[in-house]
Amino acid sequence: MARANRHFLPGYVWHITHRCHQREFLFKFSKDRRRWRYWLYEARKRYGLSVLNYTVTSNHIHLLVRDTGKDAIPKSMQLIAGRTAQEYNQRKSRKGAFWEDRYHATAVNTESHFFRCQRYIDLNMVRAGVVRHPEHWLECGYNEIQNPPQRYRVIDINALTLIGGFATFSSYQEAHRICVQNSLSKQSGLDRDNIWTQSIAVGTEEFVKELITKLGPKARGRSIFSDVPGYQIKEAAPAYR
Repeated sequence: MARANRHFLPGYVWHITHRCHQREFLFKFSKDRRRWRYWLYEARKRYGLSVLNYTVTSNHIHLLVRDTGKDAIPKSMQLIAGRTAQEYNQRKSRKGAFWEDRYHATAVNTESHFFRCQRYIDLNMVRAGVVRHPEHWLECGYNEIQNPPQRYRVIDINALTLIGGFATFSSYQEAHRICVQNSLSKQSGLDRDNIWTQSIAVGTEEFVKELITKLGPKARGRSIFSDVPGYQIKEAAPAYR
């Protein structure tokens, strides 16, 4: 299997996915999911990681971040993945890999696909049939966006408001809540969409062409495909399963 993609460019928004080794349910218990979130919080404190959304399922994580430069994303992912695995293996007297190879990163066009990606992350556990509404899954960004905690906040509400194109965060919250509610009532967006786990970029044709140009030699062997709606850049071979 090809190694998962990990290209980053400052200013871009990236959807990151990382699975447990052999899809084991290593996050089966909430205390383990909370530890992953704790290290996500630490990454924000230490490296200035700009977190826009996240969810921790029983065997993988979804994370939406804005690249602020200074290697904030790779440093954060190294910290989160490393400390989570170390703590779990020590507590369980377990040996071996915790994560399945590398994490995968997909650039998301904030003008056309941002809310679509947000919704995909929010509805993950609904799609899995575990809960009926994302508010019932505690380890996810939906709850934090709708009810920001006073302490230990992970979500970058200023960046979220700006990227969403809203004047105030409360306006963003309302649009976010309505987007999820409409999806649930219409039963839309509940199918697994592999564009978020097998693409280098998702967005308008102009966006993906611009990304290919900026990636330069790193984009060699990649192709642009038409998506509904929009376009995506795919790896030469499936990058992440």
